[in-house]
Amino acid sequence: MSKHYKVPVREAGLKASVVSLFNRKYREVKAVDEIGFSIQPGEVVGFLGPNGAGKTTTLKMLSGLLHPTGGEVSVLGYEPRKRQADFLRQITLVMGNRNQLSWDLPALDSFELNRAIYGLPSESFKKVRDEFIDLLEVRDLVQKPVRNLSLGERMKMEIIGALLHTPK
Repeated sequence: MSKHYKVPVREAGLKASVVSLFNRKYREVKAVDEIGFSIQPGEVVGFLGPNGAGKTTTLKMLSGLLHPTGGEVSVLGYEPRKRQADFLRQITLVMGNRNQLSWDLPALDSFELNRAIYGLPSESFKKVRDEFIDLLEVRDLVQKPVRNLSLGERMKMEIIGALLHTPK
């Protein structure tokens, strides 16, 4: 799987900037270059690397948010770029810079919204939700508006929200 981008070459100076508006030059950036791997059901994997190594780009391709420019991607037997509903119900992705929780609402209300979106039965939802709340020791925080939580507390709530539908 690969993801390559064409990005404009930026020249220094006002004259070069104006010229580049009409005669733009590009260079190719290889965000991800021909990687391949397989993860078996139940396997726990860490995805580590320096800034700019392609970790986020790879995760976005695996979730279908980005389309690879080369190679094939299969997750749970689906082609992620097709964004099929059955596939999306089975995955989750928490990105540190993206927020799925409503800023002005308590996390508990956002969790309830996720329950409705995924069509989860109320009893099993509450059981899973309460297990995660206890596991992450946030029972005293779930009633506070998300905007009043620290970054670490918000990330715990994001993780709970992402796992409520019990993705594979």
